[in-house]
Amino acid sequence: MSLWEDLAGMALDTLIGLIGYHNKLYWEKGAPEIADADYDLLLEELRRRAPEHPLVNAIHTPLVVSAGKVRHRTPMLSLDKAYSLEAVLEWARKFARTPQEKLLVQPKYDGISAAFDGTTLATRGDGETGEDVTGKLPLIELEAPGYIGPLDRSARGEVVIRSDDFVNIYSHIRRKDGGFYKNPRNAVAGIMGLKEIDAMIAQGAKLTLVDYALVSFDTSLDRLADEWEHLLEKIAALPYPMDGVVIKFADKAFAESLGSTAHHPRGEIAYKYSNVKRQSRLLDVEWSFGKNNLTPVALMEPVAFSGVTVKRATLHNVQNIIDMDLHIGDTITVERAGDVIPYISASEPGENRRSPLITHCPACGASLERKGPELVCVNSECPGTSLQRLAAAVKALDVENLGESTLKKLVDICQVRHLSDLFRLTAKDLLMVEGFAEKSASNLLKELQRVRNIPEYQLLASLNIPNVGPNIAKLLLEDLDFQQLREASADRLSVIPGIGPERAKALTEAFEMRKEEIDELLSAVTPLREKSPDKGAPTVCFTGKMPEKRSYYVELAKTKGYTAVDTVTKELSLLVAADVNDNSSKLVKARKLGITIAALEDFLKQPLTVPETEQEEAPGTEEQPGLFDEPPAPAKVPALPAKGAQTIDEQPELF
Repeated sequence: MSLWEDLAGMALDTLIGLIGYHNKLYWEKGAPEIADADYDLLLEELRRRAPEHPLVNAIHTPLVVSAGKVRHRTPMLSLDKAYSLEAVLEWARKFARTPQEKLLVQPKYDGISAAFDGTTLATRGDGETGEDVTGKLPLIELEAPGYIGPLDRSARGEVVIRSDDFVNIYSHIRRKDGGFYKNPRNAVAGIMGLKEIDAMIAQGAKLTLVDYALVSFDTSLDRLADEWEHLLEKIAALPYPMDGVVIKFADKAFAESLGSTAHHPRGEIAYKYSNVKRQSRLLDVEWSFGKNNLTPVALMEPVAFSGVTVKRATLHNVQNIIDMDLHIGDTITVERAGDVIPYISASEPGENRRSPLITHCPACGASLERKGPELVCVNSECPGTSLQRLAAAVKALDVENLGESTLKKLVDICQVRHLSDLFRLTAKDLLMVEGFAEKSASNLLKELQRVRNIPEYQLLASLNIPNVGPNIAKLLLEDLDFQQLREASADRLSVIPGIGPERAKALTEAFEMRKEEIDELLSAVTPLREKSPDKGAPTVCFTGKMPEKRSYYVELAKTKGYTAVDTVTKELSLLVAADVNDNSSKLVKARKLGITIAALEDFLKQPLTVPETEQEEAPGTEEQPGLFDEPPAPAKVPALPAKGAQTIDEQPELF
């Protein structure tokens, strides 16, 4: 009988000692022996038997090197936990005022909770008093609503290592003992526990403080059950280590009015991934291509989780296979965190074992190399990695309805190798490809024509330079245009806030090595430099779930003479809401600041702006009173998406 099956019969002293033992391993040594879900079972058993025991509501924090204690102005409490949707709904129904009570669903990051007051960075500690870790600031980048850059403003959030940073940066960063970090959470704990960080700075290590307000999805109590799986999937796709989600009441004043216990606020709750386990057998390992590495995927005998049959699970990287001594034919333990992401947590040797490791690229046959925990094909013309880079570039340019399967056909039949090749395709070329007819070929050519004039930041993001996505691209292009960026030195780029030497080096090397490729691309597209809005120009922000893609309303705003922005500040001219009675964070803030709020239908009725001379001649274009005064800026009306197309998320691939 396993420990968990025998839990009910375990002596109370043994249970308490076991929890203390695992607390020390997890929080002090950063070397847990059991899964989070198993630890939670221990704690729940103690809560059932001895609800007043100090361990039940103890707030733990990893050991860090501290410059002293810091008292938080506002307590950073822990959260009450739920392990099922039913438990979440029970909590919400207990406090909600109506079935339509607005809720926010946010990631529960798996890192170190911290707060920065503009001067001092402190961990959560016991909730009232934390540890001063300001000395780690040189390593930390802030991601907050509308901002990515140095931690130079007040924020509350979680210190983590992004999953993409762990792959791209930590594959070559060594611990103090010379080894590599095995996972992002252990790396964060290890780095925050260092007395000296000079070696980390020299290696280009980077931590991220994710502001708790950065990612938030709106729903309501009566919609939560229907939207639950979709919300979990959207959160699971984020590039951060997470161990659950947080559900809170959107009305902050109402949530605060519910008060708190000594341990947690009543206005929010954490749904912890339950990590249900199943046994299976590893049948094979398939190596899939990413932009910069090969990722192993386990093919296994089917197992069922809550009515969902799972046949595949990620193995993350080659180092994970080695660490688990995983072979084809082994008995494996499969977990599905939060009923979303299946992965293999353990294995037992089978009778007939075969190594899943490969030495040559399955796409081009070139020898593979190890780079930290990753397996990499170093052939720059490898069709596998080239296809993934091309797909990422197409996505960065916002080319709709052109997915990986269609791109592969274009690569095989039309000899498309780089992004610039797409813009040289003709209808005759496309009609040679299976799945294309005259109409679909014409639609794709029109779509490619549409993106020939592209904002500079999207063009830069399409180059797939390591650690340079759309947000970083915008930072780089604030003071330099695209051509100036190509000619800038690494020293010049490294002083841009949020860039640093690692990204600067990657940029200058990419511009040098790929000069001809970039020149070819520039012969096919025109980069557009986004002008900063005039100081007196009106600004508009949108909030709520709207019928069309947000990009449609951004373009529409331009035709009405507004500059669309992402955040609500005191300078905002107008907030447009799908539901003006909602209590989203943007609406709450706008009300407090006295900003004008308009319903979406009213905003849509506002006439388009036209040149002043035309205003004098055209009937019905008189100056609108009050809310919708016309800013003078002629523009073209954006086209609505095709009828029947999905507009809330990515549109489906047509071919």
